[in-house]
Amino acid sequence: MSQSTGKAVIELKDVKVYHHARTGGLFRPNIVKAVDGVDFTISRGETVGIVGESGCGKSTLASVLVGLQPPTSGQVLFHGKPAIKRNAAMRKQFGRSVSVVFQDPATALNPRMTIQDILTDPLQIHGIGNASTRAAKVKELLALVGLPQSAAEVTPSQVSGGQRQRVAIARALALDPDIIVADEPTSALDVSVRAQVLNLLSDLKTQLNLGMVFISHDIQTVRYVSDRICVMYFGKIVEQGSAAQVFDNPSNDYTKKLLGAAPSLLHI
Repeated sequence: MSQSTGKAVIELKDVKVYHHARTGGLFRPNIVKAVDGVDFTISRGETVGIVGESGCGKSTLASVLVGLQPPTSGQVLFHGKPAIKRNAAMRKQFGRSVSVVFQDPATALNPRMTIQDILTDPLQIHGIGNASTRAAKVKELLALVGLPQSAAEVTPSQVSGGQRQRVAIARALALDPDIIVADEPTSALDVSVRAQVLNLLSDLKTQLNLGMVFISHDIQTVRYVSDRICVMYFGKIVEQGSAAQVFDNPSNDYTKKLLGAAPSLLHI
């Protein structure tokens, strides 16, 4: 695995995301602590796996990392600078530096656009290049994720689920980001193609020296791709360490239960 640069691209300090639930009274509303005091860093060249059961706060944490969810309290630093209230210049820089791969490519990709247009769109929005350089970039991206050049002319519905997720990964790479946040990127795929997508993500991370946050409920899958693992439970990170450390010597009871209960999804 490639080595981390050691300089955090994104750093979270005591981040909390609280929601008011519809239950409870007017003066005593119930509070849902989706993320409850999390410290987290991600640098280029490392893959950090976030694992936990459904509802533990993984996806909310991912939303904070990519700027879609402002925290209730705490700090979000981008290259060491406060990034919760971003000015236009920082928003543009943040948008180029941090990309996301969503769970279901069928809903994440515009069904009316060709794959060529999907991959060109981020370049146009950020004013990068001209028509010829953008076309060349699309060819490069398709080759990078193992898709034929002919895929550029079709729409997402005309390719398989695994190929759609490759398109989503290519779109995430279009702006040469520092970090990719992959939120359950294989859970909507057939078992037969999950390992292929995981191998692709691992190869791209090494080849491009990307930082990657890989979110999953399956601890075996997280182990397969991660340098460092964070275990979440009820909005908190209850254990973290190297993949070997978390698997060989878990200290938290919840981690031990995950290890004992979760079957591997990679037996193919």
